[in-house]
Amino acid sequence: MTSYEDEDSRQKKRFSPSEARSKIQRYCAYQERSHKEVKTKLYDYGLYGNQVDEIISQLITDGFLNEERFAKAFAGGKFRIKKWGKIKIKNELEYLGLTKNCIHRGLLEIESADYAKTLKSLIKKKITEIQEVNLYKKRNKVARFAISKGYESEMVWEFVREIMGD
Repeated sequence: MTSYEDEDSRQKKRFSPSEARSKIQRYCAYQERSHKEVKTKLYDYGLYGNQVDEIISQLITDGFLNEERFAKAFAGGKFRIKKWGKIKIKNELEYLGLTKNCIHRGLLEIESADYAKTLKSLIKKKITEIQEVNLYKKRNKVARFAISKGYESEMVWEFVREIMGD
């Protein structure tokens, strides 16, 4: 079998708008979704632009899609489960095409006290994992790690100095 034939046999099934609507409703009911994710899925189902727009507006009207609700669920989940910082969460939400207002409301789900506590525990855990003798290099590695998780560099350095000393 040639790669061309193999590609043909794997073509996705095209759905009618009504089939796609019921399928996408289940997709949205399972967990919160961004408009971008839903749009991509509908195009994968073989629908065209005007059909996609119509279904998306119906999903919004019926309460299956809500970007503010998605932003809150996404921000809270990424922070609690993956321990992401606000910068990384904000960047990911921007990539998903959410408005600045929705992103702002999503980030409000993260309590300041929990944020600081989580960052401190990440730093303490990383300090024990890094096998570096040179204190300067160790501090840099710890700080780079926390910053790469999406935490603000000023806050990271403040906590690194507080925990490891100057």
